[in-house]
Amino acid sequence: MSSESYVQSIYETVLKRNPGEPQFHQAVKEVLESLVPVIDKNSRYVKVGILERIVEPERQIIFRVPWEDDKGNGHVNRGFRIEFNSALGPYKGGLRFHPSVYVGIIKFLGFEQIFKNSLTGLMMGGGKGGSDFDPKGKSDNEVMRFCQSFMTELYRHIGPDTDVPAGDIGVGAREIGFLFGQYKRITNEFTCVLTGKGLEWSGSLVRTEATGYGLVYIMVEVLNSLGRSFAGTTVSISGSGNVAIFATQKAQELGAKVVTLSDSNGFIYDPDGIKLDTVKQLKLVERKRIKDYVSIHKNAKYTDGCRGIWDVKCDIALPCATENELDESGAKALVKNGCIAVGEGANMPTTPDGVNVFQNNRVAFVPGKAANAGGVAVSGLEMAQSSMRLFWTFDRADAELKNIMVNIYKNIYSAAAEYGCPGNFVNGANIAGFVKVANAMMAQGFV
Repeated sequence: MSSESYVQSIYETVLKRNPGEPQFHQAVKEVLESLVPVIDKNSRYVKVGILERIVEPERQIIFRVPWEDDKGNGHVNRGFRIEFNSALGPYKGGLRFHPSVYVGIIKFLGFEQIFKNSLTGLMMGGGKGGSDFDPKGKSDNEVMRFCQSFMTELYRHIGPDTDVPAGDIGVGAREIGFLFGQYKRITNEFTCVLTGKGLEWSGSLVRTEATGYGLVYIMVEVLNSLGRSFAGTTVSISGSGNVAIFATQKAQELGAKVVTLSDSNGFIYDPDGIKLDTVKQLKLVERKRIKDYVSIHKNAKYTDGCRGIWDVKCDIALPCATENELDESGAKALVKNGCIAVGEGANMPTTPDGVNVFQNNRVAFVPGKAANAGGVAVSGLEMAQSSMRLFWTFDRADAELKNIMVNIYKNIYSAAAEYGCPGNFVNGANIAGFVKVANAMMAQGFV
């Protein structure tokens, strides 16, 4: 059987075993297709069934989460934790609280996390979790009661040497605090079982900025390879959460003009450059919608819906909102307007057709498992600080983050070149992440 046929057979098994999970299918298909040249050179992976094992989670946990609202009414949500692969260390990956959450989303995110964590060079396995609970519109007490109920079940499945969750969409410092407090109450232990903790109680500096900063750090390396820099460029960014805000901040520090940001309702375009102080006040302090920006800055324009954001002329695009937000038409618009580089700040924000457009037009494209690995990298650094009962300075943590992102770029560049696809950072990221995990799985036997 050829490597292509073998890989296709694995993918068909995934489809059969996991019906109705298109995000998971999409993530697996991208990775498997990238690995054909690896299988060609390393038949031993076939013999021991590495691909068959790596696409199947080690453990899938689904549980009921009952909670009471402020009026005394009872509600029930569903909780998830997918512990996907522990070959490199304890499972590591965020918790997402959002109505769209179901098992397929969590499996997609957990599968991607395997390779992302591998690329950081830190000893972390891959996992993900969450709930279909929506924290928006809930009081602090309602969120607290939900988090306590969620952790009352989850605590038995996690631990500092087993599984260390973090935050994700809908899970910020407030939620992490409530979750950690319940874990400590149940276990009578103050351990690094969650990351993203408050600075006053064992958190890490740079954790809030990490994903956005890391995205810019790796794109600096990409631009250097093109003989360019951020200085003097126009950058289009989607989203307006931490990733987008701190990618904007770092890009502006490096001399770029960021002209767009968005939320789920629409996007803003400021031809004079985004005023970040205003965005931070609106989104991080007042928790308002991004459209309120234009009432303060009159030259800015707000557009309902987010599809048109990629029609804005830019040199660099950084999608930082959500999965599959940048499709084929958006990619074609970016290419037409002269975009030279795209880095994914969100998880899989570009559709497969969009990726093909960039690659066919020689636009430097860095996938999320490499470009947005800064968040989990600093989570790993938080784990190290917590285990040593130490607290690093901002500059030290930032320097460690930058070093990790530079090394990720070097590794995905080298892997792409070694396996015959130079400049293809999608293949490079998948291959570099996979080989390290696969070799660890082989060394540990059939587990």
